[in-house]
Amino acid sequence: MAQYHSLKPWQHQHDFSNQNEQGERNTLYVLLLTISTMFAEIVAGTIYGSMALLGDGWHMGTHAAAFVITLFVYRYARKHKNNPKYAFGTGKVSVLGGFTSAIALGLVALIMAIESAVRLFSPEQIHFKEAILVAFVGLLVNIVSVFLLKDHHSHDHKHHHHENDHDHSHTEQHDHNLRAAYFHVMADALTSILAITALLLGSYLGLNWLDPIMGIVGALIISKWAWGLLSQTAPILLDKSIESSYQQKVVSCIEQLTDHQVADIHIWSISADHYAAEITIVSHNPFSTDYSHNILKPFERLAHLTIEVNKCTQIECLKSE
Repeated sequence: MAQYHSLKPWQHQHDFSNQNEQGERNTLYVLLLTISTMFAEIVAGTIYGSMALLGDGWHMGTHAAAFVITLFVYRYARKHKNNPKYAFGTGKVSVLGGFTSAIALGLVALIMAIESAVRLFSPEQIHFKEAILVAFVGLLVNIVSVFLLKDHHSHDHKHHHHENDHDHSHTEQHDHNLRAAYFHVMADALTSILAITALLLGSYLGLNWLDPIMGIVGALIISKWAWGLLSQTAPILLDKSIESSYQQKVVSCIEQLTDHQVADIHIWSISADHYAAEITIVSHNPFSTDYSHNILKPFERLAHLTIEVNKCTQIECLKSE
């Protein structure tokens, strides 16, 4: 692991990465399980000449690739968390991993939709027994994977209570990297459930057209998950600002001081759960920056705070009383 110079006592730390050891370990288990099943299905499909087995085997390969991305992101973020080349650490690496996997999930949904549409208008012979067996094996593997990747961070709420009422909201640890891997196994499990339903109805009732219809339904649901993950991660990668109500509370906290006004304020995402803030204050008789830092301590979502205090000599700077 790369070694970086340790920070001096008076320097700021910039490690805002989300360390999720249990999530990383369980993702590795899911990857090994997925790869084992993938090879077993490809070998069996080749020996028995089953396109259903072969197809599902290669399909599992796409999810295995997504889990590799997840593991790479965890290790890269941990390795470079104190690398000075990253201005605010590697807090956004997990978000980038989630964004990348969401795109992959969207592509899987698109391929599913196209293939299902083609089969709807040009039906192919379905080998029901083999296809049902494959679907059940896939479902079993994915049920185990879903439990392994169950979003541990969603249950890890940290509640903060202050006498000051500026920030009563609890903070929640978001791991978009693990969430993306979780959606991949959920997508596979959903595909298996829909396939089993369609195949059983097709086998016993002759409703063969249900197979491609279920494929299209699955593609739409997976697309919705992918879009949800994209809409969560993209704004963070683009330095999304904090909600305006929170920013206004920060401004009000400063401007309640006599003869102090906020001339400029920027609050933006530096990880899934952390924000940095740069605030410029003007006053005829300004307090020290240390005083400003202290009055803003209750705003715990501001993980990195830079304050500039300017002494004002213009009458326009006066706060109206």
